[in-house]
Amino acid sequence: MGMTMTQKILAAHAGLPSVKAGDLIEAKLDIVLGNDVTTPVAINVFDEAGFDKVFDRDKIVIVLDHYTPCKDIKSAELCATAREFAHRFGITHFYDVGTVGIEHALLPEQGLVGPGDCVVGADSHTCTYGALGAFSTGIGSTDMAAGMASGENWFKVPSAIKVNLVGTLPKYVGGKDVILHLIGLIGVDGALYKSIEFTGPGVASLSMDDRFTISNMAIEAGGKNGIFPVDEKTLEYVKGRFDRPIKVYEADEDAEYEREVTIDLSTLKPTVSMPHLPSNTKTVDEVKGLHIDQVVIGSCTNGRISDLRMAAGILKGRKVAPGVRCIVIPATQEVYLQCLTEGLAEIFIKSGCALSTPTCGPCLGGHMGVMSAGERAVTTTNRNFVGRMGHTKSEVILASPAVAAASAVAGCVASPYELEEASK
Repeated sequence: MGMTMTQKILAAHAGLPSVKAGDLIEAKLDIVLGNDVTTPVAINVFDEAGFDKVFDRDKIVIVLDHYTPCKDIKSAELCATAREFAHRFGITHFYDVGTVGIEHALLPEQGLVGPGDCVVGADSHTCTYGALGAFSTGIGSTDMAAGMASGENWFKVPSAIKVNLVGTLPKYVGGKDVILHLIGLIGVDGALYKSIEFTGPGVASLSMDDRFTISNMAIEAGGKNGIFPVDEKTLEYVKGRFDRPIKVYEADEDAEYEREVTIDLSTLKPTVSMPHLPSNTKTVDEVKGLHIDQVVIGSCTNGRISDLRMAAGILKGRKVAPGVRCIVIPATQEVYLQCLTEGLAEIFIKSGCALSTPTCGPCLGGHMGVMSAGERAVTTTNRNFVGRMGHTKSEVILASPAVAAASAVAGCVASPYELEEASK
């Protein structure tokens, strides 16, 4: 029996000719990632275990993005712990306020991850890098400590789901709508500890940002990872960024999949996830008109430049509705600078948005947009669990940048198509 793309990457990093689903392996790591919430815990484990060196200071990445700029004393202490560790071991890739970006947008942008890599991160959305043809997955802080010390982690080789993509996306429909549709189809545990492997002719029509968004939310279906094939768009993206050898792995024709799903991209409509699960999906037309108090456009899921261009295109010449707070968060400093040079920042500010420095902030109810009881937000983030963005009696609706921007203008859940039609 052949191997899936993920299984081939894991076999290569374990030094084995082949692996199969369920095998326990020890694999070498190309990158070990942590943030300001998870790294301090890993540091405590690292120190308590008596480790006195890291396996490779160039392969550890520490990004202070969740509660920064520090929102309180506790977050400042966490960051101080991470800074001390980075200084102690001379960590090459350490990102602090002023250079930081939301980690899963920052690493691909900076060329730290690439095709064929085996990447772990003490953050569940580390699966983002599967967009580049890498095996990347979230781990706990204890595993991060072990990875920083040894450069290896244990894995159980996952079985796989094949997602065949056909057709092309309509206007105002993007990667967020694709992954929300898939999660609604298979459920939040539909891919539990499985690799979601995207394939088919529709892949070629997806931008890299669409692929990052889709891979990012593989975990919301329970996936161990999500992964795309390496094609011309992938190679063009990493060109000039990624300076390690590119390794391209392809699934065997006789690879085994537990399930196959086909999605015709041309049939998709703007889609949202209603409270309180990402799988509670509806088309925008089914829930339009629902009152909202806040809109957040940003995050590791949808804070890239194409996302902000889409939102700005809808907001241009319009105003955020009275009573709605719209917060725009560029995912990295580079994206922030592009917003300035392209005039997007001016559009956001003139329309009545708050424009933030790069941070995870409101996505996890940290800061920069925490909600009170009874409030409801439309947001381009990735989770809408109870209390995710503040009070347990607040509500989060997950959406694309197009839907979020249209909703900010309408003052309720709204379709970008209707907004466009009304302006004619």
